[in-house]
Amino acid sequence: MIAALAVALSLAVQASPQLLEWNRPIEPFRVAGPLYYVGTENITSLLVTTPAGHVLIDAGLEESGPIVIDNIRKLGFRVEDVRVLLSTHAHLDHAGGLARIKAASGAVLYAGAADSGLLQSGGRGDFAYGDTMTFPPVKVDVPVRDRQEVDFGGLRFRAVATPGHTKGCTTWTFTIPDGPASRRVVMIGGTTAPNYTLVHNPTYPTIVSDFEATFRTLRALSADIVFEGHGFAFDLESRRLGRRPFVDPKALEESVARAESAFRKQLADQVAPPTTSGAPKAR
Repeated sequence: MIAALAVALSLAVQASPQLLEWNRPIEPFRVAGPLYYVGTENITSLLVTTPAGHVLIDAGLEESGPIVIDNIRKLGFRVEDVRVLLSTHAHLDHAGGLARIKAASGAVLYAGAADSGLLQSGGRGDFAYGDTMTFPPVKVDVPVRDRQEVDFGGLRFRAVATPGHTKGCTTWTFTIPDGPASRRVVMIGGTTAPNYTLVHNPTYPTIVSDFEATFRTLRALSADIVFEGHGFAFDLESRRLGRRPFVDPKALEESVARAESAFRKQLADQVAPPTTSGAPKAR
């Protein structure tokens, strides 16, 4: 999974086959209560409906925008009723469709404060990718800080700072009614470091400590339903086909363990001195 993400992001500027595959349309569906999946095959976008209007989390690639809009309409809702947009992070495969959705709906965009400039520049100046992974710029109406809450339609969406994947990467947590039950939902902002320089990174000197803090933060959360930015990361296919439940109290713990293990290996590989085959041994 991590390798696939690294390859796709490194080739994103070339409209890689991997990204096109991730963007294949699938039918939208209800997850639980007022929560619906309206994204593509492997790029998550979530719709939360309320009597006051709707909340949309992430909008995929620029090319995903029309797919997300179509999926919202297929479910019987209007994109014009989307009043709130929540961004997890400023990468083209999650923020690329925000400008289109914002223009179609007039919604207010909330995003991590440290990602606001990157969103408004359309991805230019990214600490890892420079100007190679651009997307349509989008105005951030409300830059959010850690633990800031967005109250809308009787629901409360909490922004949890989880930096590392981007400097302003934000995990969104909220609780929804689901029949007689309440479900705690966590939309993880991002926990991978695809092709990142972790050691002595002049453009992000605190990247290692930020990732470590993110893993601690995520472990402290509780969740009944967990989403990540890409379907393969949380087994979307099996869950939407009913082979695995979306309500899965162990999903968050398992996700964090996988992500931290991959991060620790990547960090160790960069810290370890290179080996030189055939070099003479010291006497």
